[in-house]
Amino acid sequence: MSTPVDPSYQWCGAELDLDAYLARIGYTGDRAPTSATLRALTYAHTTSIPFENLEAILGRAIPLDLKTLQDKMIRRRRGGYCYENVALFAAALERLGFEFNGLSARVTMGAPGLRPATHAILRVLIDGRAWLCDVGFGAGPLEPIELIADRGEFTLGAWRYRLERAENALGVEEWTLHHFGRDGWIDRHTASVTPSYRVDYEVGNHYVSTWPRSPFVTRPFVQRFLPEVHHVLDGTTWTTEYPDGTGETRELAHTDLPKLLAEVFDIELDAADAAELARGGWSVRPEG
Repeated sequence: MSTPVDPSYQWCGAELDLDAYLARIGYTGDRAPTSATLRALTYAHTTSIPFENLEAILGRAIPLDLKTLQDKMIRRRRGGYCYENVALFAAALERLGFEFNGLSARVTMGAPGLRPATHAILRVLIDGRAWLCDVGFGAGPLEPIELIADRGEFTLGAWRYRLERAENALGVEEWTLHHFGRDGWIDRHTASVTPSYRVDYEVGNHYVSTWPRSPFVTRPFVQRFLPEVHHVLDGTTWTTEYPDGTGETRELAHTDLPKLLAEVFDIELDAADAAELARGGWSVRPEG
């Protein structure tokens, strides 16, 4: 008699409306758990579901249960930040039969010193090869990255990356992803291969969505990543970035935000939320 699998180690794939999810991201391809399928799913998810923290800005909790994620990101066609995107994507991978585990990464973006592990990514295993899937960063990549040491610079679409392997103080394998942008080459994040689970993401999610000094509760931060352009809304600053490192920056009024979100980021807010965001009350909150 087999021992039942503890559901804490699973990703709720059985609860996912797979057809609705695939329709949401516009995926109509093969459903076998292959590297080609993984590549196509990553591309479709990354280019269809924007990164956004608007629920936290509007003073709401950000639950990670699959029912809530499906209602928000599939039925209402909203976006989410890393924990939401990865939880939904992981449920799809589990439902499709992929072998994978969660990882937690330390986002650096060139900053010195030790950073907390508050970014969710996935490590997928296919035919003995390991792939890094980063569908929740908001800035790509468009495809999974095979974990190969000393591979040097490479491109995914038109966007440029580097991946470096090292070991931490305990001898655990770590991977640092670098990307090329407006500031040249910058280290994005570092992740060890120590597995993370849904319960770990719950803890990280609570921290980044409730700590008064978290960047995710102080101002709107929204991204849409496409093959030829990366749009970023940071507070009232709208930045457009291109693969060659060029870009444009525009300052907006609070009242411009709902229209911009709909037209550029594919996020349609209801009338009450649009009015609250346009009011700009989040911009005068005291820091905790």
